[in-house]
Amino acid sequence: MSLNRQEKAVVIEEVSAEIAKAQSVIIAEYRGLDVASVTVLRKQARESGVYLRVLKNTLVRRAVVGTPFEGLTDHMAGPLMYAVSQDPVSAAKVLASFAKTNDKLVVKGGALPDNVLTEDGVKALATMPSREELLAKLMGTMQAPVTQFVRTLNEVPTKFVRGLAAVRDQKEAA
Repeated sequence: MSLNRQEKAVVIEEVSAEIAKAQSVIIAEYRGLDVASVTVLRKQARESGVYLRVLKNTLVRRAVVGTPFEGLTDHMAGPLMYAVSQDPVSAAKVLASFAKTNDKLVVKGGALPDNVLTEDGVKALATMPSREELLAKLMGTMQAPVTQFVRTLNEVPTKFVRGLAAVRDQKEAA
């Protein structure tokens, strides 16, 4: 079923809005995937906050004109699935992890703002920690000195109490 001109304009607007707030766009060829597999992939994408959609390449070409992802138009050929995310890593992680278990999904490339990625670049991006993981590591690093300081302060009264207990035990034994 083809879309009329107004419906195409709505799709272009929707995709343009998603791309305007995106940090990464990953494209993958989905030729041969069955509906059950695509449903699982869509669920994983939704859980990760990734906008995943199968779109006509001409509509996406029009949507990316004038954006930092315009360099991606050279890679838009064939039946493609587009993953758009606000986190630079999450779209790549979702598609790369799904492609490991399902050989019919082939990651073709992607883009970060003003930077086009090859298939290997997307795989490298997928191995990077996500924003949440980096924030958790940063918080752990920031809390470590405070935690160690509290342990050190706590050790002084603990040693005192242990010393008193040792003296008490010594006097009871004598």
